Amino acid sequence: MRGVLRWRLLSLLVLAVMWWGCGSAEAHQRMHEDCQEKQLHGTVDAAIRFRQHGRNFVEVSSDMTVEIPVRGWSMANQLTFSENSAAYRKAMHCLLRGPDNELRKTEWRPSDPVATSNGDRVQVMYRSITWIRARQTYRLGPWEIRKPRENGTKWEVYLRPTTLRNARWSVEAELGDLDFEHYGQTSFADRTTVMWATQSPGGICPGKCIEVDLPWHRSLPLVWDQSIWKPAGIAIWWVFASGVLALAARRARRPYGSPAVATPGPVRRVGVFGGEQGLAQPVLQWALLSVAVALTLLLFLHRPEPDNPGPQMLVCIAVGLTLILVARPWHRPATPRTQGPDDSASRRRRQAYTVIAFASVMAAAGALVILGHGLFDLPASLVLPKPKAPDALGTAGYVLAGLATVWLWLAAVAAWAWRFAREGGLVPAGWSRRWDERPVLCVSAAAALLGLVAGGLLWSLLWTTDNQWERVAWLVDENSPAARANYVGKNLANFSLTELTWIFAYSWFLAGIALLALLKLHFTAQRVRVSSEMDYIPFGPDKPDLLLLAALFSLTVGMRGARFASYNAQYGIWFVLNILSLFAVLAAGRRWSVLSRTGYLFHMHRPGANNRGELMEKVHQYRNLNHQLKLADQGRAGGVTGEELEEQLRGLRRWLVERCLKKSPPCSISILDVALAWGPETHWWHNARRGARLAFCFGIPASFILIYVESHDQYNGQQLPFEPTAVPNLVAGLLTFQTAWAGAGFVLGALWRLLPGRHSTVRAWSLTFAYVMPAVLAALFTRFVDSNPAMLLLYSLVMLFILTLTGLWMDTWTLKEERQYWPSRFALLVSIHRLRGMSGTVAYLLAQLVAVVAILKGFITIP
Repeated sequence: MRGVLRWRLLSLLVLAVMWWGCGSAEAHQRMHEDCQEKQLHGTVDAAIRFRQHGRNFVEVSSDMTVEIPVRGWSMANQLTFSENSAAYRKAMHCLLRGPDNELRKTEWRPSDPVATSNGDRVQVMYRSITWIRARQTYRLGPWEIRKPRENGTKWEVYLRPTTLRNARWSVEAELGDLDFEHYGQTSFADRTTVMWATQSPGGICPGKCIEVDLPWHRSLPLVWDQSIWKPAGIAIWWVFASGVLALAARRARRPYGSPAVATPGPVRRVGVFGGEQGLAQPVLQWALLSVAVALTLLLFLHRPEPDNPGPQMLVCIAVGLTLILVARPWHRPATPRTQGPDDSASRRRRQAYTVIAFASVMAAAGALVILGHGLFDLPASLVLPKPKAPDALGTAGYVLAGLATVWLWLAAVAAWAWRFAREGGLVPAGWSRRWDERPVLCVSAAAALLGLVAGGLLWSLLWTTDNQWERVAWLVDENSPAARANYVGKNLANFSLTELTWIFAYSWFLAGIALLALLKLHFTAQRVRVSSEMDYIPFGPDKPDLLLLAALFSLTVGMRGARFASYNAQYGIWFVLNILSLFAVLAAGRRWSVLSRTGYLFHMHRPGANNRGELMEKVHQYRNLNHQLKLADQGRAGGVTGEELEEQLRGLRRWLVERCLKKSPPCSISILDVALAWGPETHWWHNARRGARLAFCFGIPASFILIYVESHDQYNGQQLPFEPTAVPNLVAGLLTFQTAWAGAGFVLGALWRLLPGRHSTVRAWSLTFAYVMPAVLAALFTRFVDSNPAMLLLYSLVMLFILTLTGLWMDTWTLKEERQYWPSRFALLVSIHRLRGMSGTVAYLLAQLVAVVAILKGFITIP
């Protein structure tokens, strides 16, 4: 009995499937008959163009112009209706797609087709673009580009229109400099262009029209993206960066005391950290953890899109929770202020319980959706089969699991950043006090802020997913609510992995914060040593600090430029080259910097004396004497002879020689040069902070300009509304550019006394040269693979311009005591450089600005 019942049920199921298939086929047939394709007569001009020069990927564009008589087709007038009307969509579907209802995932349209009425004819212009980024088949317009066969290299181009078969076609193909072979009855052919005579599409190319052989530098990225070498190249960068960070942390744990190069005075052994609980330990932990996490994400990323993302989401939740617990944001740095009988232990327990409670709740919420998928009406795989769409409960499950996972990773990054910043003394005292007194309120505020960020990422995903569906399902019958909801559900199921990869890609900010915190601790140790022993004021960064500065320079400045240097396999090499080039510039500075040529005059070898104040007084005298000497040459000295003024200048020169410990500096170096080379502050750390602030402010307009230029590129501009992380990348890119300028200004200020050159503009160029040396190699490689290095050149020029302005403004801060004698800071700057070639400085700045504008004009005008 049961067997009979089973057979009856199976028969009913087969009948239902047959009825649905017949109904679907009948609907398609009815739609095809409604199109009245036999009435479609007219002319079609179709062109396909391949562009490869100056691009990272081969760009293929299709231009199709259709002219049909109004009287010959009943739906011709509907083509001129509003683009949002159903009649327009139906007519355009019948004209361009016909019975074809496949999703066009590889086709991009700059705009919807434009229909114009010319008397008794209607003309439709239809343009589409695609980029060959992988070995797959591409469809755009009436063309089909098939990937090479197994072990083959030639791409096959077919003319495959799904409608307008009764029209007269004129076909043109522009191949540029690509190697190709053409087929069919051509009317014209040369080394770059092929044209076919006007006839039916079947008569033009019964089979394939063209075979295209891409050059090696265009085929290499296609193989690279699908090979193990792509994640290996990224892994090498993480290994190199984490290795430098671990080396810096281990060196920081040792007592150090070697002063800057050639600084006299006894060497003291000063410890920086309070034992094993110092900052070096969490920095070392992060260096090791970041490599492990990067390799895990790369393993997930290298695999195809999973049909069951649940296990990966569980791993991501566990890793995020582990990163928060290992970070221990409640840890309190071991400093003299925290010693003694207080309630610090109970405060740390409250902070720990609060952080663990919030993190555990979010982890449990994400795990509940994955393990208890039935509660949300989701399958065990979390991905619903097509065409089933998730209901409101299932959508809520997707959102809850994704937001919980992303929140955990954002919280992990915030926890590590707080740990580094607090232990390094970078956090304002008020923030640290509030964290100690009100941990629940602080964690709640931070959790809400991170929730807003996670919600913004979710909004970006939903917005771009909706745009993707509108693009791929354009004019297709499947553009229904159920199909759309299923498409959105699949993207929501993979939301967490997409965003976690993006979050971790910017986690190098943590390494920058850690390096800055180590430098701040070193500065604090130096200041304590000077105030307690009064033996010397440090001339510049110590040897351990130079490694930290070089790594910071490579992370903030170098890695932003690495994005413009083709393959990501260069990242690790680029990172190391930036460090080595900076040390090479410092080696030149040992010989050619102003203070090294004066015998390191003002490293303050007389303890307790106000040496900088005395120097500024002599500089003021020097400037006044030069001004009076100029007036004397013009006969307006006012009773003072030139000989008397020159004698006073010689007295200042003798004072300079005496302060150089009897070592006569070169005649070309004056007291003003020495003062400007010393910088506006006593300690190099304060010079670094001054430089970072100035460069940050000067770089704000440059960041917006560079972001605009990046998004103005045709490929990036097309991807912006469709890439889930495109909008977050704009915000992160803006912050990254600002970090790059601030990092460059910080390093410029820290190494101000060590960089070669007399003028501030030369010091700015010296630091830029440290970046330019590896950038030139990258530009040569970019040209070798026939890509466009213009963005790399623009970034370098903008950085030089910002550093030049920063250096000039640091000169005005150096002579801030004389600000009272001038109506504005610019007037003071002019007065300073009037003695040192103001016209040359202005010409130098204008030349940089002209070069930047010229490159920008090329970006804006070239399509």
